[in-house]
Amino acid sequence: MKNAFADSLHETFERFGRIDIRRMFSGFGIYHEGRMFALVIRDTLYLKSDAESAMHFDRLNLPPFIYERQGKQMPMSYREAPPELFEDREEAALWGRRAFEAALRSGTVPKAARKAAAAKKAAAKKAPARKVAAKKTAAKKTVPAKKVRKAAPR
Repeated sequence: MKNAFADSLHETFERFGRIDIRRMFSGFGIYHEGRMFALVIRDTLYLKSDAESAMHFDRLNLPPFIYERQGKQMPMSYREAPPELFEDREEAALWGRRAFEAALRSGTVPKAARKAAAAKKAAAKKAPARKVAAKKTAAKKTVPAKKVRKAAPR
């Protein structure tokens, strides 16, 4: 990693658990157990939020990350992290758990799981179809029925 701020997050979230930092677009995605729970853009940390965790961010007036797309302002479900998080490892762990739980509730499947599912599906398509052996049934010998002539009425 070539960003001192993003690299420092390993220490910040040490009590929360192991994190992975991956370069993305103009920033970094912060992952825990394969799920992105935070975002770093221009040396600002944003944490995943949702309807359940929004009150914690609202109480501190923490704004969402907003990007511009085709001239429109697009707010994301990531909110600016509180400054106290960088001073107190327990506070960082608390906010990290909130953000991770929001990521879990979002229902998005981790990238590794999506890749594994896609690989499994591709392998299933490539595998030759197994031929099911047809049951051999013994041919029944049929004896032609004897023709019975009806006697002509007298």
